[in-house]
Amino acid sequence: MAKIMKAPGKYIQGAGELKNLGTHVKKMGNKFLVLMSKRNYNELGDQIKASLEEGGYECVFEIFNGECSLEEIDRVAAVGKEAGCDSVIAIGGGKAIDTGKAVGVRLDTTVIVVPTIASNDAPCSGLSVCYNDKGVVCKVIYGKRNPDIVIVDTEIIASSPVRLFVSGMGDALSTYFEARACKASGARNYCRGTAPNTALAMAKLCFDLLMQSGVQAYEDVKKKEATTAVEDIAEADILLSGVGFESGGLAAAHAINDGFAQVPQAHGALHGEKVAYGTLCQLILEKAPAEEFDQVFDFCKAVGLPTKLADLGINEVIDDEIKAVAAAACVRTQSTKNLPFPVSEEDVVAAIYKVDEIGKARV
Repeated sequence: MAKIMKAPGKYIQGAGELKNLGTHVKKMGNKFLVLMSKRNYNELGDQIKASLEEGGYECVFEIFNGECSLEEIDRVAAVGKEAGCDSVIAIGGGKAIDTGKAVGVRLDTTVIVVPTIASNDAPCSGLSVCYNDKGVVCKVIYGKRNPDIVIVDTEIIASSPVRLFVSGMGDALSTYFEARACKASGARNYCRGTAPNTALAMAKLCFDLLMQSGVQAYEDVKKKEATTAVEDIAEADILLSGVGFESGGLAAAHAINDGFAQVPQAHGALHGEKVAYGTLCQLILEKAPAEEFDQVFDFCKAVGLPTKLADLGINEVIDDEIKAVAAAACVRTQSTKNLPFPVSEEDVVAAIYKVDEIGKARV
């Protein structure tokens, strides 16, 4: 199988870069469909409009309804088609970004992504994860290419809620371990090939930056300061994790995250929080060296990522629900199969309980 990787056409990161939007989108289109939440529109809409108009471009704003669903994609695409837009700018969190990317696919236009939070690795990837009305993944839409431009304004990232910033580190935390597992098993990545060494190196750098700068960045975002540490973690969460997961592949950490959709008590937990717990479970499944597990566990504790089920909101542990998590994580289509050894539902149940046991013991 060929080694294949994908990446955005251009990645731009720096404090205050949103004001240069009109310059950065040169040759991307003439009339932009700008998709963003009402809150982001109220805070950033005037700045975006002024920057685009200064560049000589037209723009049409559309408010994102909050869920990346097939219905929302169809609705927004219809707005863009009716307005004659030839490019999409998706601004916000992962679901707004995924919706914007999917709209770009429907309209066959260029796509510019501007994350306002570093809570996940959606911005640089070429796929969109769609959910049904029960919050369960129902479809993945693959674009012909990754976003044409990704613009990360670290002043905006630094002013985002701390919990969302930490969630991004939780999502990024899995990148290296999942890519490493896929490399060992020869599993296919999301580019319809296997991971090249470059993708694995990016995944490892993602992990190294988390260990090097994560705790400091956590403290800096509490003060809303766009420091060097915050720059490092924004790059890790958005660029390195995005390219790393798509070109490296996923394994048990994300599958277990998906499985937690089976537990109503966990519905308030963020994606990256569940992925972090799933990463600890994957290390248990892999029988990782104690020092490696402890390094990841201690990092989670230091920045407030979950280390026990109660941290995910699961205060009443119901055995049948945990079994349902494991069953969902082990279905044939899930990425648990990308581990380089067979994994049973019983193995996943045991790993979930083992992490919880360790977490409660290391208060």
